[in-house]
Order: sequence, then C-alpha cells, then structure tokens
Amino acid sequence: MNDLNRIKCMMYRAGTSKGAYFLDKDLPKNTEERHNLLLKIMGSPDIRQIDGIGGATSVTTKVAIISPSKRDGIDIDYKFIQVMVDQPIVDDKPTCGNILTAVGVFALERGLVNIEEDETIVNIYDVNTGATIAQTIKTPNRCITYKGDMQIAGVPGTAAPIDLFFKNITGGKTGSYLPTKNVIDTFCGVEATCLDISMPVVFVRAQDVGVTGYETPEVLDSNKELFEKLEQIREEASQAMGLGSCKGNVIPKIAAVSKPKFDGDMNIRYFTPTTAHPAIAVSAGFCIAVGSFIKGTILNQINQQELTLGSHIVKIENPSGTTQVGVNFPSLDISQVEGMTTRTARLLFEGEVYV
Repeated sequence: MNDLNRIKCMMYRAGTSKGAYFLDKDLPKNTEERHNLLLKIMGSPDIRQIDGIGGATSVTTKVAIISPSKRDGIDIDYKFIQVMVDQPIVDDKPTCGNILTAVGVFALERGLVNIEEDETIVNIYDVNTGATIAQTIKTPNRCITYKGDMQIAGVPGTAAPIDLFFKNITGGKTGSYLPTKNVIDTFCGVEATCLDISMPVVFVRAQDVGVTGYETPEVLDSNKELFEKLEQIREEASQAMGLGSCKGNVIPKIAAVSKPKFDGDMNIRYFTPTTAHPAIAVSAGFCIAVGSFIKGTILNQINQQELTLGSHIVKIENPSGTTQVGVNFPSLDISQVEGMTTRTARLLFEGEVYV
C-alpha cells in the first residue's frame, strides 16, 4: 500500500471546456479542505500544472461536483468550481454551461438516474445560480452513446447531441437581470452594459477598449494594456453590480462586442477573465442573446432585436466560428426568459486520481 489517497473521478470534454467530475460524497465536506484538495488534484498553482490533471488553461481546469437532489422534480444537483491555474484560488461563485453539458451523462454513468429507452431526460439544479436545466441525452437500447454527427464551434470532430433547456436563468447572483438598473453605465470612461443572465457579464464595445474585436485569442492574450483596462472596468462594474470587489473572483466576466463580419447577429471576444476564451461560454451565450433584446443595451444597439413573444435564434460569431443560441420569451417579462442550446460531450477517462 502507498500513502496516497484515491478519489473516484471522471474527466469529460464538455462543450468547449474540459473538467474533472466528482460525486459530492467522495470529497471533504469542509470547504477549505475541499478547495485545497482540488488545487492539489489540478496541480495549481503552476502555469504548467505539471503535478496535477489540469490542462494549463482556465477552460481546461474546471470541476463539476454532483449529488442526488432532494428537490421536487430534480434528479441531481450540480456545483461548478473554477480552479485557477497559476494562483492558489478556487472560485465556487460562477457557473459553467459547457461543463454542465456532461453532468447528465455523468449521472447516468454513475447510476444516479435510470437510463430510458431511446433518450433520457435528466433534470438538473445549478447550485451556483439557482437555474434548472433539463438535458435530453441519446440512449438507444438504454445505452449511453457519445458518438454522433453533431459538430460545435471550437471542438474538432463530431459527437452525439445533448439538448439543454434552461429556466430561472436571470439574476442568479445579483437578484436582477439588470443589476445596476441601467442599460448603459460608464466605468473608467468606457460605456458598458451589465447583465446577470445565466452569468454576470460586463459588455463593452471592442473599439472602446482599443481593439477591433476580430483579433485571435492569442493576439488578445499578448495585449497587456488591454487586460489592465478590462480589469479596471471589471472592478468598477463588479462594485456597481453589488458583487463587491472582483479581485480573486472570476465573476463578473467581461466581453468585447462588435458588429458581425459574416452571417451572425453579433461578434464577441469573451474573457475568462485573465485570458481570451477560444470560443464562447454557454452562460455568456445566453447573456448576449437575451441582452440583444433589451432596448438600449450595447448589444441591442448592435443587433437591434425587437422583443416579441416566442422563440428566437441568435447567432454569435466568436474565434471558433458561429454559435447558435436559442431563447424563448413566454411573456414580455425578461425575467421569465428561457434558454435552449445543443452541445456535445466526450468521456475522456474514468478511474481514480491520486493525491
């Protein structure tokens, strides 16, 4: 026998992210102990994460913690954790819609939900935001299938589609989809729109922060002045949104938007926030899609959508291509909006991680 602890773990590529998935019961209950353990598992703080299973980027150093739910109509509870790469920081405040993609199949793999014929619906509660999500997973002959013909921007190859339907996605962190009560605020001399729809996000015009909005993530990541400016804006916006200081936290996120170049409705460069995202987060997708219907916002000024009842598709151009996001307005009350999207996931390994 050795002196290492073994913890059951599954790793998924989920949407355009990658993360480690755990059962809540397999981790320490004490928050500090749990966070220290996750730092060790991922190999943080270390830019290479050489001593852990982290992927050395923020989008590949994520954690999902799953447990059976005691809530009516809900199968499982999902808690998201963002582990920082080069800092000893574990942030349990945000959510991640990409990592969410594999939560349902993880629950099926672990036997938390019974597999049905042809397709299985898994009802999920997002502990971080209070949103409820219904996932439809392909299960032909009562078997989980990962292979399929669905392709999403930012992921090579194809996989089986996973449909996600979201409710209760507004005001999860601030209590309001418009947390400053303004469609336009000014921070550090730059106009911004602050929204809390699936995720608190601060939107600015790309040109107002000295970029075109069409740069590659690599070019943006090398722009030190840009990140200094974005962080100053993010700090002021965080205070105005009632979130307190953003130092040591990944929320609110920040994004630079511009007019589309192709057949999309909007172009975006989304920040994690210390690096440029290679595509777009699912949560940010809902935020930008709904925000384009809120009259007067920076998003609406670009897209000029008219708020009408029913379902709409918003096409968002990003560094990896174009992502389609569905939103449904059952009423003209923005707070009742629902979201729909289709993503894919792939199981990378199942086993034990040693710490």
